Formats: sequence, C-alpha cells, structure tokens
Amino acid sequence: MAIAFFDFDRTLIAANSAVLWLRSELRLGHISPFKALAAMVWVARYHLGFAGRGEGLKHAIASLAGSSETEFRERTIAFYERKVRGLYRPGARRALDEHRARGDRLVLLTSTSFYLAELVARDLQLDAVLCNRFEVDAGGLYTGRPLGDVCYGEGKLLHAERYARSASVSLSECAFYTDSFADLPVMAAVGRPVAVNPDGRLRRIALSRHWEIVDWGEPSPAQLLTAG
Repeated sequence: MAIAFFDFDRTLIAANSAVLWLRSELRLGHISPFKALAAMVWVARYHLGFAGRGEGLKHAIASLAGSSETEFRERTIAFYERKVRGLYRPGARRALDEHRARGDRLVLLTSTSFYLAELVARDLQLDAVLCNRFEVDAGGLYTGRPLGDVCYGEGKLLHAERYARSASVSLSECAFYTDSFADLPVMAAVGRPVAVNPDGRLRRIALSRHWEIVDWGEPSPAQLLTAG
C-alpha cells in the first residue's frame, strides 16, 4: 500500500481558503481591517513561495490566544458549508478515486487548520489528515501556541515523513499533489510529485525536472461566485 498526499488550497479546491476565511471573518466583524490586510499580505507571500518557515502561520495561531475553541469550530463549519464545499476541482475527485481503487492511503497534507481539514476528510473519505493544530487549555481556550510542528514548507515534509514511517512506507513510494512552489520540500522527496494547476514558479521547476503537470479543471462559475 502506497500513500497519496494531497495539498488543499488551489489543489483540491480552486481557491485559497485562507483568503475566503479572511473575507468572511472581516465581514462578520471577527477581525479588524488592519489585521485582515496584514494576513492577506502573508497569504500572497505564501502563495508565491516567499513566506519563510511559517512565521505568518505562527502569528495567526498566536492571535487566537484566549478565544474559544468551540466557537472557532462552529464558525469553521459554517464557513465550509457556505464558501468552500462547492469549490472542489472535478479532476481532484477522479484522482482520489484512482488512488482509492489501487488501495493507496489518501492523506490530506495542508497548512490549513484541523477544523477545516477534518471536514474535507469527511466529505472526500480520506484516511488521514496532516495539518496545523492549536493548543487548547483546560478551559477550552486557545493558548496561542501550535500543537506540534507547524505544517508548512519543511514542516510539511516532517509531517509526511512521520506518517510514512508509521505506515512502514518509503516516501519514494508516495505521491504528492500540489499547486504551490512553497511545497517544494515535499515534492522533491516523494517518488511521484505532481504539479496541479501549478503557480508559475512550480511550473518552471516541474518542467525542468520532468515532473507531471496536470489540470484538474474548475468548478462551475456559479460555485465560484458563491464562494467569492
């Protein structure tokens, strides 16, 4: 049994869920315009592969300190149903079905939060989720610290390595699907790196290294409009 790892934003879905989340939180008054702008800048740097070592993620997690996990989970569920669920690329489901038919493990490997990732895993019937988790105190409030390694860049590779090792599988037997240059550490480590609707930098590297490049298509215009 091999493992197929899947990135989420702009890979399984045709949008960046962090951007959609920030817009939603701003509209609902949960974050200030200044904080939303600062976060948008980090997201842009992340997508371009310029955000180093997950500083933006750590800052975002720190900003949750003192807030309720229960409330955050409830907001995430509502956000997923309203803005994200309709954005899956048609090719993503086909790829999942192909790996499932071969008996491969299907694993979400993403920088998003566990609260969103668990909903994705439920809908796509994935075997495991590797993502960012947040420390919660005895009162159900966030401490502002990540739980374990931040799942970004080299951190994503650490998560993938640990999971593969626990399954007694070499990364050379694994596939990884992503759109982003920021995921280069994992792409370079697996046996089958696949660039999905890749950003410009990843496309150039994929071409130079003869990696697969695939187009998984777009959801319908109506779905994209709803998510906007």
